[in-house]
Amino acid sequence: MTIVDNRKAFHDYFIEERFEAGLVLQGWEVKAIRAGRVQLKESYVTYMSGDFWLLGAHISALVAASTHVTPDPVRPRKLLLHRREIERLSGLVARSGYTVAALNLHYTRGRIKLDIGLAKGKKLHDKRESTKEREWQREKQRLVRNDSKRG
Repeated sequence: MTIVDNRKAFHDYFIEERFEAGLVLQGWEVKAIRAGRVQLKESYVTYMSGDFWLLGAHISALVAASTHVTPDPVRPRKLLLHRREIERLSGLVARSGYTVAALNLHYTRGRIKLDIGLAKGKKLHDKRESTKEREWQREKQRLVRNDSKRG
């Protein structure tokens, strides 16, 4: 079940491969995410000191859930991946010009997981072409719907 999607990532990047990562969260963050107070729009994933970190994800604290702590809504959050995945992703990011993008936040068996994608940046003409393709698909659906109503 999806909590939040990062549609900007699909606009800015070609996603070539997807991975599911766990997140190291504090209790107030889990409660806020379950309440839907999370935003991935400005977030990105970076490789630091042997691990991947989610930076820039904004989790707004609930007033009642965080009385004894001072919450930092945009603190760095460590991603939990298998060592093999970390080594593979870090090698591709360092050598091949790839980046790792946060795609969506969802539940898997009651746990909060983050889909990350191995991504290659789009050029401006690629973005325009994607927009044209999306609009054409929408127009085709509209035409099919209108034909079925007439017939």
